[in-house]
Amino acid sequence: MKTFYHVALNSLGVTLANFFVWFATVFWLYLETQSVLATSIMGGTFMAVTAISGFWLGSIVDHHKKKSVMLLSSLVTLGFFVAALLIYSVTPPETFSSVANPLTWIFTLTLLAGVLAGNLRNIALATTVTLLVPEQDRDKANGITGMIMGLSSSGAGIASGFALAFLGMFWILFIGIVMTIGVIIHLALLKIPEPDIIHTEEKPKEIDIRGTIAAIALIPGLFALIAFTTFNNFLGGVFMTLMDPYGLSLMSVQAWGTLWGFLSTGFIIGGLYIAKRGIGPRPLRTLFIINLINWSVCILFPIQPSIILLTVGILIWTLLMPFIEATEHTIIQKVVPLERQGRVFGFAQSVETAASPVTSFLIGPITQFIFIPFMTTGVGVGLIGDWFGTGPGRGMALVFMITAVLGLIVTLIAMRSQSYKLLADRYQTG
Repeated sequence: MKTFYHVALNSLGVTLANFFVWFATVFWLYLETQSVLATSIMGGTFMAVTAISGFWLGSIVDHHKKKSVMLLSSLVTLGFFVAALLIYSVTPPETFSSVANPLTWIFTLTLLAGVLAGNLRNIALATTVTLLVPEQDRDKANGITGMIMGLSSSGAGIASGFALAFLGMFWILFIGIVMTIGVIIHLALLKIPEPDIIHTEEKPKEIDIRGTIAAIALIPGLFALIAFTTFNNFLGGVFMTLMDPYGLSLMSVQAWGTLWGFLSTGFIIGGLYIAKRGIGPRPLRTLFIINLINWSVCILFPIQPSIILLTVGILIWTLLMPFIEATEHTIIQKVVPLERQGRVFGFAQSVETAASPVTSFLIGPITQFIFIPFMTTGVGVGLIGDWFGTGPGRGMALVFMITAVLGLIVTLIAMRSQSYKLLADRYQTG
């Protein structure tokens, strides 16, 4: 457990640096271009590459030492951050004000690539829990990894808003580079006891999709769990794309960064609760209850252009999100053999996130050209504008509410299906 805590601390440094740069980049891109379409392209590209790369990254984790994989991830991130700093330093600032300028996208996509390299570490961290933590404590360890995400979001959310407002992108990139160098040095000095890599074939394939599918198919209901999370991510892509523009439509970048930092403490509190008490003996039931609450909250918080409603809604959402990830990870860590877990986690990452880029690429144009006009100068102003409000923010809010209703309906249907009952039985007897 001592070694796991060191790995968790190192991962905290990595995610803090990556979130710091990522939040600042999204804020910066929207403020420079004033384009929801631009942020949707960024979010969609992030999720698309995550989806495509998961199969390959999972195989890398299974076929190599976990420490080597995590070092590789941070070194690649460092390389892209340095390249982005060089691009920013030699490009005139006014160049980035146009969403049509290629240099705007070269710069942002270079930063995006650096952040995406962290996905390799995330898969490795999930399998490291299995490697270092006894089975009875893995749900609590997964709570710690969820808390890491919360600490990173909280710290980075506050720091990014103020750093962007008072320091600018140059110093944001410089700080991100220094932090990444620090975690590389710490990890290089850390000793992680790892057995020899176990291969389930004489010449392991770099991308073993067929074998991974076969391994998942042997576990009744596991495909259904991945399918449910996939659909949730399909809907979640809406919030990923529009939340920052929605928040920035209500307040300044400094205020939004500070508020998001405060709201991210929900991840910390939720993660601390799981680390202390676990997720209970019936993780699937926990998963469905959390989703019902989350989607209900997402129907209510956008109903008025209120910072108070936004704050309460997102705080509840962040409190409950660690439970969703912890339940899925705990189930996979118990029912899937260690030598296959990297590929299963990678497969789940690819399939589950494949839906989000579709949503993100679609929802940006749909919101920009349909819902925002609908609630600004269109029919919606006369239909519901007197109580719902008008303007671009109200167009985004309407998209949130429609999405949440769909999520609530699907969760109610899924929790009554036979596939999830079979998986619950397998978990209890596995």
